[in-house]
Amino acid sequence: MLSVQDSVVLKQEDRHTAAPHRRIMIVAGEASGDMHGADLVREMLAGNPACEFFGIAGQQMRAAGVRALFRAEDVAGLGLTELASTIQRTLGAMLNLRAILRREKPDLLILIDFAEFNMILARAGKAAGVPVLYYITPQVWAWRRGRVRKLLARADRLAVVLPFEEQLFTPAGERAAFVGHPLLDKVKVGQGRAETLQRHGLPPDARLLALLPGSRRREIGYLLPPMLEAARILSREHQLTPCLALAHTLDREDLGRLSGVDLSTVRIIQNDTYSIVGAADVALVASGTATLETALLGCPMVIAYKMSPATYWVARMLVTGVDFIGMPNILAGAEIVPELIQGEVTGTQLAAAAASLLGQPLRTRTIEALNRIRGQLGAPGAAARVARMALAMMA
Repeated sequence: MLSVQDSVVLKQEDRHTAAPHRRIMIVAGEASGDMHGADLVREMLAGNPACEFFGIAGQQMRAAGVRALFRAEDVAGLGLTELASTIQRTLGAMLNLRAILRREKPDLLILIDFAEFNMILARAGKAAGVPVLYYITPQVWAWRRGRVRKLLARADRLAVVLPFEEQLFTPAGERAAFVGHPLLDKVKVGQGRAETLQRHGLPPDARLLALLPGSRRREIGYLLPPMLEAARILSREHQLTPCLALAHTLDREDLGRLSGVDLSTVRIIQNDTYSIVGAADVALVASGTATLETALLGCPMVIAYKMSPATYWVARMLVTGVDFIGMPNILAGAEIVPELIQGEVTGTQLAAAAASLLGQPLRTRTIEALNRIRGQLGAPGAAARVARMALAMMA
């Protein structure tokens, strides 16, 4: 006679033994995609420990169990001229992955953001007869809406993370699903404001200026110098203490080498970004995922966007149908936080825009508008929902 405990153990072993071995190619090319990909991999392994993952992975996906045929940090590029430094590795990765899709036919291809690269790979997956799941779809509502048809033709399932994207993909029917935004599970402070200040050796009455100059190397070169100039102005005129929240893809040496500026006047914070932003009075933020993270933390911000003149010129030609560059403003349908673009990104203008957010009643109105954004992003649990979708596609 088996004990209850023995029965439970046997049932667990049977379930794990019965779980079919599945080979999954997964591709994410940037820091945010790497973070969300790692969460998805962990959820899928919880549902089927026999899953084997390989592809393009950053540090977090590698830690979650993805075998990196190519490292995300070696293939990511910011724009047209910036891509020159990685083009050979990027093309090599594409050719190799396409060959693997044709030759080995994995059970599933999961693509996460990384639009230009993954749109091409989606076509290769479809041609090879490999089911394609696209998680965090390209922003076709802003860039070349004609790609909607291509995406629908190349992907078997679309897991979208913005509420208006599901409507955009209406022709896909049930193949497209709004799964909620994965940042709802990630963005939270590690401790209260007082604890954050104490942890980093800051006075209890310190007023913080958070600097988030981005996670990509070229981005740092464009944005960090004017952000530091603004920090000096805000420190002098408003007694703000600048704290630079360092992306996990970079280190202090990277900052100095890429920006060519003196970092002695700024406190560099590692592995505590959300707590620093949550404790800050205002933030200067590179356009991208960090703007939505900052919004979810309720911190007033100035959004900065700058790239090479050639890349910016092409972007201006391609971007249509949106009035803003920052996701908080796009979701709100109004400029609830200032945006500075290209030539506007100077220390003086960044400082002036940030200073305006320190005074009432604008500060209160801005925080209230940011807090309303959370309600638009669905419910927590996006990675778990996408994992169930992915496992069902291989059933």
